[in-house]
Amino acid sequence: MTEEKAVTRKQVKAVRAQKSEGQEKTDTEKRQKPTRWVQIRLFPIWLRILLVLVLLAAAIAAGLTVGFSVIGGGDASDALKWETYQHIINILNGTTK
Repeated sequence: MTEEKAVTRKQVKAVRAQKSEGQEKTDTEKRQKPTRWVQIRLFPIWLRILLVLVLLAAAIAAGLTVGFSVIGGGDASDALKWETYQHIINILNGTTK
């Protein structure tokens, strides 16, 4: 019986040693910097900015057209003519013809 206990104690010590070695490896692995996620963009930044500017211009044009034709009661094509805004500027400055 004593021999069996001695063998099991040695086995327990060996198992504990293996566990502590395994923990040391995981601790060193945890200390290492993780690999960062590299994101590949489908659209470059300059294209995104250009797209936002184009969409902004389209939204302004659509808003002017709807506002001028529906709310103002004018013709929708007149909303995007320079003469319309020149007339508004003249009214604001008090230089009407």
